[in-house]
Amino acid sequence: MYSVHEVNSMPDDRFVWVFGNVIELCKDAAVWVKKKRPFNRLADLCTEFHKYLDNLSVEEKLVILKSHPDLAGRLAALGELTKESTEEQKSAGLDKINAEQKSIINACNERYKFKFGFPFIICARENKVQSIIDGLHSRILNSRDQEIETGINEVKKICKLRILDIVNEN
Repeated sequence: MYSVHEVNSMPDDRFVWVFGNVIELCKDAAVWVKKKRPFNRLADLCTEFHKYLDNLSVEEKLVILKSHPDLAGRLAALGELTKESTEEQKSAGLDKINAEQKSIINACNERYKFKFGFPFIICARENKVQSIIDGLHSRILNSRDQEIETGINEVKKICKLRILDIVNEN
């Protein structure tokens, strides 16, 4: 764990390495946020990552959304998720789903991706298997614009929790 003071004094390349996956597979966010130092508080660091997401065009937001893996999908089965995604999916219980749940999640994921063009994103650490299934069923009814906004808001939640894993308030 780093303090905010240590984050502020990190060499640029170290900052990008440490924060390069707080938004899944998006080192560009860390490159942008490092220029916003110094931060007075942990909340300021989180805010800058959120501003990065808010300032993206719709096409750039789609790139962010498409970089996320399917929940309980092929990459998880192959053990090829990022360390962060592996832990997040595990915390939701997605590593222990039964065959029926896996079938439902996979079918819903495919319908969702077909409709919206990007994977279903939900902050797994704030959910369990049933709430994820419920989210898949309810959010498929949204418009594409609503899902882009909802997906980015979920990315923000994931980002904040990942930052909290790296930086302490003191």
